[in-house]
Amino acid sequence: MTTAVVQDKLNVLVYSDNRNVRDAVMRGVGRKVGKNGPEISWMESATGDGAMLKVREAFDAGERYELLILDAETKKFGGIGLGKMVRDEIDPDVKFIILIARPQDEWLARVAEPNAVLQYPVDGRALSAAVEQVLAEAVSA
Repeated sequence: MTTAVVQDKLNVLVYSDNRNVRDAVMRGVGRKVGKNGPEISWMESATGDGAMLKVREAFDAGERYELLILDAETKKFGGIGLGKMVRDEIDPDVKFIILIARPQDEWLARVAEPNAVLQYPVDGRALSAAVEQVLAEAVSA
């Protein structure tokens, strides 16, 4: 039986063209996964091209983002498309959470097969719980 090694820091990318949304996500989740989990190393992106570049550079360097938190309401290139594109073109195992503004958009978000879909406004407790649940494997792997 192998003993799991806990990572010191987990890389998380938050994507939104709205600075307030990115701030709300990072404040809502905080600096750690759960109370006793590893620290989060936050990276932000306001553009789809920037987010794709960051994910691709990390992946090509043998690193990865353990989680992407994506704003479906981002103009020009929303988080739903970005999550699907990252899975299809870069990292098929990437975990991501999609934030939606309207409950009726959940069906569309589910097409991209995210690990979770949450609704605006950002609820820190719900988001933190979703992050902890989605990262449960990464925290103990």
